[in-house]
Amino acid sequence: MNDSSWGSPPQAGSRAGYWGPAAQGPVQGAAPAGPAYDAPEAQQTRPMPIVPDVPAHGGNQDDDRGAARPGGPLFRDEPHHGASYGTASYGNPPYGNPPYGGTPYGGEPYGDAARGNDTPSARPPAAVPQNPEPMSDVPHPAPAPQKKSAGRDLGAAIGVAVGLGAVILASLLIVKAVFVGVVAVAVVVGLWELTSRLQERKGIKAPLVPLAVGGAAMVVAGYVRGAEGAWVAMALTALAVLVWRMTEPPEGYLKDVTAGVFAAFYVPFLATFVAVMLASDDGAFRVMTFLLLTVVSDTGAYAVGWRFGRTKLAPRISPGKTREGLLGAVSFAMVAGALLMQFLIDDGTWWQGLVLGFAVAASATLGDLGESMIKRDLGIKDMGTLLPGHGGIMDRLDSLLPTAPVVWALFVLFVGSG
Repeated sequence: MNDSSWGSPPQAGSRAGYWGPAAQGPVQGAAPAGPAYDAPEAQQTRPMPIVPDVPAHGGNQDDDRGAARPGGPLFRDEPHHGASYGTASYGNPPYGNPPYGGTPYGGEPYGDAARGNDTPSARPPAAVPQNPEPMSDVPHPAPAPQKKSAGRDLGAAIGVAVGLGAVILASLLIVKAVFVGVVAVAVVVGLWELTSRLQERKGIKAPLVPLAVGGAAMVVAGYVRGAEGAWVAMALTALAVLVWRMTEPPEGYLKDVTAGVFAAFYVPFLATFVAVMLASDDGAFRVMTFLLLTVVSDTGAYAVGWRFGRTKLAPRISPGKTREGLLGAVSFAMVAGALLMQFLIDDGTWWQGLVLGFAVAASATLGDLGESMIKRDLGIKDMGTLLPGHGGIMDRLDSLLPTAPVVWALFVLFVGSG
């Protein structure tokens, strides 16, 4: 920068406001004092060190080629020393060392400042790469879009589903008592999966023996004595959990029995309403309607959500579920409900099936989200590995369990207890 850029020197007798040479010459080693230069009683002005002219493109420039070296790191992994003002070369200050010594840009002192001399000195130029390799301007190819995947072995899942469906239909249409036994076995296995995951992931020891015995008794009591028998069996199972846990040390007693009572309600008590439906005269068709509607709801949610799903339903609980999938579940279930109530249930009508289908879609979705919440709290993906392509028994009961009492109550409301 030239001295002329600061303006013309003041005439003789004018106020000293110019940082330029005075009549008596510069004072060696004195730093500018800022506002003191503007004081009326100042006797003389102190000089600003003369700064050599700097080319417009920076201090380190090849004038014969007419191009400045880069003012920053050429490559991403090169260190960038100090700030670049557009005239610096590889991070060097454009005017050498700061005037009157000191540390440039917060670094270590160098040159005369390091030796304690206040005389300005120029910093040696930084090393410049001779033949830097320019960065490639060729854009990287965009990653190929990945095909949607179901996330499970569909072949195994379909095979297991067909096998379970055959067992359920055979037991329903041949001997009802066999189906009650199938439900009781599913309840016991589900309790084993749930209590095992609680102990593994949270250290909660819910007593399995009273839960398994009481759960199976609950299902049988519901089939024999109806809803009242289920409530009595539930109360006795909870009492058995409290007493059984007393045989162990008291540490963790409260959380263990709380988890045990929760497991008794969540798995066997809700499953008992399937047995209660089965006890009706047309119980086999009621249970079949309940199962088909739940399966259709899950299938509609999966098919529509996998193909058209864009908006997440509950991303913090189950990232795979979408609002479009929920609409698919409701639509499929309502159509299936209208058909099943009209042609399969005695005294049933199509509009009742619409209501039933909507309720099944809602309860099945909430049940699925509820178990997803439990699995997220436990930090697991599936409750078990017993069913290839499905996970565990609890991963198939998640939507069925809360739907059972809803369907039972609507059947009682629309067509009676039978």
